[in-house]
Parts: sequence; structure tokens; C-alpha cells
Amino acid sequence: QVLLVESGGGVVQAGGSLRLSCVASGRMYSTYVMGWFRQAPGKEREFVAATSRSGTWTDYGDSVKGRFTISRDYAENTVYLQMDTLKPEDTAVYYCAASPAIATTAAEYGYWGQGTQVTVAS
Repeated sequence: QVLLVESGGGVVQAGGSLRLSCVASGRMYSTYVMGWFRQAPGKEREFVAATSRSGTWTDYGDSVKGRFTISRDYAENTVYLQMDTLKPEDTAVYYCAASPAIATTAAEYGYWGQGTQVTVAS
């Protein structure tokens, strides 16, 4: 069982930065692949980034490559999403998720946080 709680969302001007945090609880947290997804109104949930248990594997959605960075702090049981050079099209609810295996589709993630809103103003 993994419980995930996101924070760090807010309103930012285009070109700005935000860092999202996801605190995980549960003794199996360190064994899970951690990912970030986002969902804008009227759109499907979109893969943003993921990182493996060891951190040696990471992957990013095409729309965020070069702008977003995922990282995890095992001591703090926290996964971060650093978002730079934000664009209005990055506006969405961002979700943290956990999967027992490497995955980039939402269906493969069994644990989800409640989401945090990110709004990028033009």
C-alpha cells in the first residue's frame, strides 16, 4: 500500500518555474517506479515523467523534454517534478503515481495522489 500526497501547484507566469513535490508513505515506496501525469480539462491523462526505483531510468513525455526534471529523495520519501520554462499549455492538474514496474501509461500505475493544480498564465 502506497499513499501519495502532492503539493507545490499554483499560478505562474509563462516562462516561470514551479517545483511539485509528492510525499509517499508505505514501506514498499522505495521499490516502486514513480511517475507524474497531468490532465487538462476535456483531455486525457497525459504522461509527464517517470523514474525507476534506483533513479537510473527516467523518461519524459515529448511535450516536456528539456524543460521538466524528475527526481526522488529516498531519505524524505519524496518525488519532485521541477518544471522550468512553463507554457500556458502546461496548465493542468498534476498527479503523482506509483507503479511496481517501469511504465509510461496511466493504466499501469496502481496508486495515485489527489492531484495539484498548475496554472500558467500567458
